[in-house]
Amino acid sequence: MIRETMSNQTTMKDFLLLAFSDTRELQISQFFVLHYVMFLVIYFTALVGNVLIMTVVILDHQLHSPMYFFLFNLALLDVSYISTTVPKSIEVSLTNNKLISYVGCVTQIFLVLSFAGEELVLLTIMAYDRYIAICHPLRYRLIMSWEACIQIATASWASTLLNAMLHTAFIFRLNFCGQYIIGQFFCDIPQLQKISCSDTRVNQVLIFVFGLSVDSFCITLIIVSYGYIFSTVMKIPSDEGRCKAFSTCTPHLTVFSLFIITAVFSYVKPKSLSSPTIELLSGVLYTVLPPVLNPIIYSLRNKVIRRAIGKILVKMKIFLSYQKNYA
Repeated sequence: MIRETMSNQTTMKDFLLLAFSDTRELQISQFFVLHYVMFLVIYFTALVGNVLIMTVVILDHQLHSPMYFFLFNLALLDVSYISTTVPKSIEVSLTNNKLISYVGCVTQIFLVLSFAGEELVLLTIMAYDRYIAICHPLRYRLIMSWEACIQIATASWASTLLNAMLHTAFIFRLNFCGQYIIGQFFCDIPQLQKISCSDTRVNQVLIFVFGLSVDSFCITLIIVSYGYIFSTVMKIPSDEGRCKAFSTCTPHLTVFSLFIITAVFSYVKPKSLSSPTIELLSGVLYTVLPPVLNPIIYSLRNKVIRRAIGKILVKMKIFLSYQKNYA
C-alpha cells in the first residue's frame, strides 16, 4: 500500500526496516544471520520471567504490598515493551519482508516511547517507595496506601502517554520524500530524523529539552532517595539489619543503572561510534536487554521472590503428582 497526497503536502508511504543480516559486519557471522533464533529465545525468556513474577505477586498474599505492586507493573510493562519490537523483527527475518506500514511505524514509535518513559518513571517511583520504607517506616502504610499507589501509577501512565503522544506528533509532522529505509530493526526517532527531508532542528531541540528535563528530574530524585537511604542504613547498628535493608535496594538500583546506561548510550553516543552495527546493537541494548534481565535480577537477588517461586513450584509438583495418581 502506498498513499500519496498532493505534491505540496506530506507524502505517506510504507517504511523498510533494516534486518541484522543487511549489515556487512554482521553477515560474516552465522550467529547473526540466524538472529531470529536468538531473538525468539530472548523473547520467550522475557515472557516467562516477567509472567512468572506477575503470577507470584498475584498468588502470594505476602507480596501484596506497594513494593511488589510496582514490581508487578514493571513486569507487565516489560512484557509490553519487548512485544512492541521483537516479534516484528522475528517476522522480518523469517519472511524477509521488511515492510512496515506508515500507521504501524507511528504505532511502534508511540508504544516504544510510552513504555521506555514509563519504565524510567516506574523505577523512580520504586526508589521513592524504598526511601519511605527505610527512612520513614512508621509512616510507610500511611504514605504508600493502596489509594496512593493507584493514583501514582495512574498519574505516571497519563504523563508518559502524553509525552509519547507529543514526541510522536512532532516526528511525524516531518516529510519523508526520499529514502524510506530505517536503519534500525524497529521504528526509532533518530533513524526517522536521518531519512527526513525536512528541517529536524526543532525536533532535536524539543527532544533534548523534554528528555533532559524528565530524565534529570527522575535521576535526581533517585539519587537523592538513595542518598537518604544509604545515610539511614549506615546508622543501623546490626550488620544483619544493614544487609537486609541493602538487599531490598540492590535489585532496583541494578535495574535502574542497566536501563539508564543503555538508553543514554543509544541516544547520546558520539558520532565516531555511529555505524549500522552499533546502531542495531544499541537498539537491542535499551529495548530488549532490560525486559530480559529485570526479572532475572529481581528473582535472583530478592529472597522473598525466590521463596514465593519455590512455594508455587512445590504446589505445582504436588498438584501434578495428585493428578497423576488419580488419573
